[in-house]
Amino acid sequence: MFTKILIANRGEIACRVIRTARKLGVHTVAVYSDADARSLHAEMADEAVHIGPSPVGESYLRGDRIVAAALGTGAQAIHPGYGFLSENPDFVDQVVAAGLIFIGPSAASIRAMGLKDAAKRLMEKAGVPVVPGYHGEAQEIVLLASKAREIGYPVLIKARAGGGGKGMRHVEHPDDFSEALSSARREAKAAFGDDRVLVEKYVDKPRHIEVQVFGDNFGNAVHLYERDCSAQRRHQKVIEEAPAPGMTPALRKAMTEAAVKAAKAINYSGAGTIEFIVDASQGLKPDRFWFMEMNTRLQVEHPVTEMVTGTDLVEWQLRVASGEKLPKSQSEIALSGHAFEARIYAEDAAKGFLPATGTLHHLKFPGVAPEGAAMRIETGVRAGDAISPYYDPMIAKLVVHAGDRQAALEALRTALAQTEIAGSTVNTAFLATLAADPDFAAGDVDTGLIGRHQEALTAIAPPTGEIISAAVLAASGAGALPWSDDPWSSLAGYAHFQALVRRMRLKFGDEAIQAKVSMRPDGRFQVALDAPYDSINSHDLRAVPRLARWPDHITVFEGAVGYTFTVPDSLARSDDAAAASGSLRAPMPGLVKLVRVAKGDAVIKGQILLILEAMKMEHTIAAPHDGVIAEIAGEGSQVNDGTVLVRFVEEQGASTTATGR
Repeated sequence: MFTKILIANRGEIACRVIRTARKLGVHTVAVYSDADARSLHAEMADEAVHIGPSPVGESYLRGDRIVAAALGTGAQAIHPGYGFLSENPDFVDQVVAAGLIFIGPSAASIRAMGLKDAAKRLMEKAGVPVVPGYHGEAQEIVLLASKAREIGYPVLIKARAGGGGKGMRHVEHPDDFSEALSSARREAKAAFGDDRVLVEKYVDKPRHIEVQVFGDNFGNAVHLYERDCSAQRRHQKVIEEAPAPGMTPALRKAMTEAAVKAAKAINYSGAGTIEFIVDASQGLKPDRFWFMEMNTRLQVEHPVTEMVTGTDLVEWQLRVASGEKLPKSQSEIALSGHAFEARIYAEDAAKGFLPATGTLHHLKFPGVAPEGAAMRIETGVRAGDAISPYYDPMIAKLVVHAGDRQAALEALRTALAQTEIAGSTVNTAFLATLAADPDFAAGDVDTGLIGRHQEALTAIAPPTGEIISAAVLAASGAGALPWSDDPWSSLAGYAHFQALVRRMRLKFGDEAIQAKVSMRPDGRFQVALDAPYDSINSHDLRAVPRLARWPDHITVFEGAVGYTFTVPDSLARSDDAAAASGSLRAPMPGLVKLVRVAKGDAVIKGQILLILEAMKMEHTIAAPHDGVIAEIAGEGSQVNDGTVLVRFVEEQGASTTATGR
């Protein structure tokens, strides 16, 4: 076993590797960028080395600096985590050339599976079924469009490199093919440095089911059963589970055998995942699944496999890379119970899952697992940490395990309802609503489920009078019971013949709220809300709702929903009158990738104005109304959250925030 390893990653996966290494007595070295100087992973490791500025191209993608850090600290091996350089064969060559060990597959195995088109040709030769489509080298638009017509619409354009839904476009009609191809190529180039694509038949009711495989350097390969990752938005996974609901013995046998066959075809060593697309339109059948791609690394969702098989896949990685054989044979790996993983992101589900930034002023996960279940919280952040625009906005992975799917799903719902995050827009309410969706609960899941139900899944009921009253109470100081030994102090004082009354102002979004708070003789506080609420709520301080107070804000938690109210500074001058009229602002920090219009152009509502690239995903910014362009951001310019992207000649009311399409 190694004595010291370097982890070429950040965030929750770096923390995850550190925990297992510590259990095995292996010392760890973290690397960090400027943005991560005070990060949890850098603090947890035994040593930490600075490798550059915040942008990934100047830090976490600098293989030379990472190798130098490993050599300089005496590390024997490098664990890549996932993302960044984890599937870069050139980096593997760098590591090996430096006399270090790469904790993962060989460069040859990564190259064999790294490009989707070449991988599918290889799988065809190995006898593994592949999705019908064009996987060739030629990339002329005329040829690709012709192949799409031959395959038959709808089709899926996919970047041949990378994953995570980047460079992927679903095309329903031939007229949309050219625009979708251009967009997919731009996104693929930005994310992977390769704009080549393949075109495949779009399966009508696709299930995304993947098989965890593991190989060693002695020719052994096993599977650790399957995971279902069909709950996706924008082709990115949201909730994963193991085993797959509705899985039949015949299909499991066929899929796991195909997965092991694929691993052995490339002499695979280490953790890997064989991803299959399954046509569920006629139920799960052993002749209706096809190889999609192989991820030659540890997957984000690996904890669900660990939960149902009782394994530590990171420990397996370290043991195999250090020269040991697989810890278990196939006959020793058994399934037990059911597990779910929910990915908690800083994102605005109601606005098309736009990534969000912010400071995590309040971060609280369930202290104990729901009754009858086990639970893991995989995170790389703490309260007070910032969600940076430079990296993936994942906050945590909430993982639960129970005896069966129904019990595990109930545990997931309970844990999500007990999670409290304030300071950034997050997706906990969406996850909880998805977990309660009747189709999802029944296991009738496919990759289009979220898209079909998106409006209902992302809708959040407005705050009730009780929730607003709780926020008012907290803003007055009376609701400070969890933080104050003297809840009476803010309203205490002498008032002859009548209760002392305090006038309060709050804002919920753009909506102004006014209320009166008074203290009753029985020790409760009465909150009278002005119109349009016209309600009076009395609150017993022994039953104050869950809430968090942070600079100029109060967040009240109702289940998995966090309602955030702004507490105006009564002494601050309002800048509303000075706000620019008829302007369109950036919804997040990003790069203006492409500008479609110019100053002086007349545009109509819905017309594409520019493409904003944020976190390596493209977001289309469209005109919110008819108008004439007065100013527009320059192509290639870097913008911050709230930066004015477009100004219109004619006033159209208050400034708006751009929305991605």
